[in-house]
Amino acid sequence: MTRRRARRPSRPQQHQEKAQLRPVAVSVAVVSAVAVLALVILLPADRRPSTQNSVGTQRVDTESTDATALESWSARALAVTRSFHRVYTPCWEGAYGALGDAYLFLVTGDSSLYRFHLQRHPLTEMCEGTWVDDRAWVCLAELRWWEVTGKGNMALVIDAMRRYREAREQGRLSSHEGFWSWYNWPPTARVRERIFTNSNMNQMATVACELFAATGEEEFLADALLVWNGDGRVPGIEARYYRGGGRWEGRGGEAAFGKELPWNGTGYCALAAALYRVTGEERYREIATATARRILDPSTGWIDAQHFYQIRMDGNGAFVHYLLDAYAVAPEELREVLSKVERMLEHVWTNNFGAATVTLHRLSDHGIRNGWNPRGGEEGYGVGEVGTVHAQGEAARAFGLFAYHYQRQRAPLGGE
Repeated sequence: MTRRRARRPSRPQQHQEKAQLRPVAVSVAVVSAVAVLALVILLPADRRPSTQNSVGTQRVDTESTDATALESWSARALAVTRSFHRVYTPCWEGAYGALGDAYLFLVTGDSSLYRFHLQRHPLTEMCEGTWVDDRAWVCLAELRWWEVTGKGNMALVIDAMRRYREAREQGRLSSHEGFWSWYNWPPTARVRERIFTNSNMNQMATVACELFAATGEEEFLADALLVWNGDGRVPGIEARYYRGGGRWEGRGGEAAFGKELPWNGTGYCALAAALYRVTGEERYREIATATARRILDPSTGWIDAQHFYQIRMDGNGAFVHYLLDAYAVAPEELREVLSKVERMLEHVWTNNFGAATVTLHRLSDHGIRNGWNPRGGEEGYGVGEVGTVHAQGEAARAFGLFAYHYQRQRAPLGGE
């Protein structure tokens, strides 16, 4: 199945400032350079020039392309996202990477990330998408960039509200199957296609939580609670799918085309965490925690017992995102999440520590494969693609979010 994409907007010309170079005697320059180098080498480590920027985040070499030299997770994430920027399209796949870049911006303070998503490729000009989850990813990217840039750019919030309300008015929030849920199409639409995934479609409920947090408008919280809890007469998704103990069950089928819960319910970690943040109700946090724990238990057969990658599924950027959303609201209970995601990403970065039979990480340009099984064979959407906008957007999302949470648990960022 082919998803439609909007045409890429033209890039504005970049203005370059001319600098006048003053002639300096070669002998003086050489002597000065040697003196500075000697001073740096001889100084104790704790007195050498700081590598911290004004908000306490680590500066990294954003130009390095040597895979062996990229040691920090921030540097790796930047290398992955530079490759993503080269294949970027202004639609749902572009929104994947924009989400990762927002978190990476918090870590690095790299202004090129800001310019890319808010000036060269404004998020408000992204496509509307075909399926409702396309719209959700764009809204979530807009709202995350609004947050990380100081909550002053209300155009991002206004555009997210417009996208949300348009889908609502089209009837895509419905109970026509006997429970409340978002749908790719309104019930009256004459579209001959299988349901994509319920947990993806209901990221619009996550958008509703974020819009409520940004605006305080009760309609958004009411919608999110309707999706999760129902209306007292018609149930919501918890009663429909949740079986307790972190276990979710829905209709089976091929991953990405027919299966209702492609990550076996992990997608609901994002919504449960969002509901906990806006309501403070502990049961949402408990469900997010239990879901993350269960899916990361190798005995369920979903992940590899050593490196924790998904054995049969694509969408790894989404998978990592959902797990880290759960971790964010329960960091003490879910310490294992951070270490297991780190092992997962290390497995990708090193091509299964040199043992992969398919390319997971293309060293020449840091292109990342969509599926992360080192022997291939996964189900899903374009699982074998390496470095395409779909695969790279997912990768930028995973690496960017992890770099943020990894840095945050080591040293609080900014005013935290």
